[in-house]
Order: sequence, then C-alpha cells, then structure tokens
Amino acid sequence: MKSDPASRVGVPRRANTRQILAAAEHVFGRHGFHGASMMDIAREAGLPKANIHYYFGTKEDLYRAVLEHILSEWLHDADMWLQPDNTARAGFEGYIRAKMAFSRKRPDASRLFAYEVLQGAPNVYPYLSTTLRTHVQGLGTTFDVWKQRGEMRPDVDSNHLMFALWGMTQTYADMSAQMGAVLGRRSLTNQDHDTSIRTILTLVLDSCTTAPSVALPDGVVHVPTPKPRRRADPAPHLTERSS
Repeated sequence: MKSDPASRVGVPRRANTRQILAAAEHVFGRHGFHGASMMDIAREAGLPKANIHYYFGTKEDLYRAVLEHILSEWLHDADMWLQPDNTARAGFEGYIRAKMAFSRKRPDASRLFAYEVLQGAPNVYPYLSTTLRTHVQGLGTTFDVWKQRGEMRPDVDSNHLMFALWGMTQTYADMSAQMGAVLGRRSLTNQDHDTSIRTILTLVLDSCTTAPSVALPDGVVHVPTPKPRRRADPAPHLTERSS
C-alpha cells in the first residue's frame, strides 16, 4: 500500500516544529525573551536560522507559540485526569502526579510561563481569558459531578482549588533553588520530589475529598488506581505559519 505523499511531507514539518518548540522552550526559559535570539534557538534546535523564521515568522510569534504550547499540554493533563469517568481521588492523584512530573522534567517551561505571568501576561492574556477560562469552567462541571456523587467536599471552590493545584505543583520548578537552599543542597533530589508528591496528595485528598487518605507504612498515600481517558486536545492557538 502506497502512503499518501501529502502525509509524508507533513512528517518532517511536524518533527521540525516540535524540535523548534523544544529548543525555544529551553532558550527562552534560561534567558527570557529579551536575552534570547533566534540564532540561539536555531543552534539549540540544530536547524538553520532560516528554518526558524519559515515555521514561526518572528521571535514574538515563536515566543507566543511556546507559551501556548506549554498551556495546551497542561490542559491536556487536566482533561485526561479531571473528568467524571475517574473518581475524585483517582483524578486528583493522576493530575498532581502529571503536573509534578512536568515540573521535574521541564522546569524551563514552567519558569518561562511564570515569568510571562509576572509581567502581566502581555503575550498570552487573550488565551488565558478565553481558552483557559473556558477550560477551568468545564473542570467546575466535573467537580460538581464529584460533589453530587459524594466524592468531593461541597464547600471546596472549583476555581480556587485549581489555583492552589497550579501553585503547589509549578512551584517545584519555579522556586526549586530556594527549596534546595533550605534543604541544604544545590538541587532537589528524586527523594525530595517523591516526598513532595506524597505531601501534596495528602493535603489535597484529605481536604478536598470525602474519605481520608490512608498513609501506608512507607508513607505512600493509598488511592484507587487512576484510569485516564484521552479527550480531544484543546484547539491549538499556536502561531506556526502555514505553508
């Protein structure tokens, strides 16, 4: 069976786009928007500078694309776990573990987003006030279902719960230097991250769900096995230029 020529053309394009976004995430995350250059990003990506401009146009376009790509991945984690097919406890555990893994593996992404928001979100405010706002409202519907099923405390506000979850998980990327200094080391260890996950799970499950968590002898919080379900990804707002 012959493959579609159009699909073959799209494969390197998608690969190059992912490669550029990953490189830009690292460069912008380390140096900020003003400290980064398209040449720096091209070197990080291992591609000619002309390719960066071909796919994303200007540095401003690429910067917005990176920020929105980060947000779309966070929204995907929420869609996968915070949905009615999961129990409240399994959903919260899966989401917290996914967000903590993201902070551990891609700290530059979290720091870049934090820097943007600290500046007043000049590049992504329209995205935050439309796509993100609508998404959080949808999560409120899931929380209402969990409350109706008696799995989640009725006095927990959906919006402020999400704010707290974002803060608790992203701070392990954004403030890791401060945490390491307090703990007496230059960087957080795997054990530190395991401890942080157990602590956050205990706080969230005990305060937001209706049944207390059970701490096993080794300190692991016992919750039902999560059953993720993939939903459709949020509509992308990336500014990649069409061919």
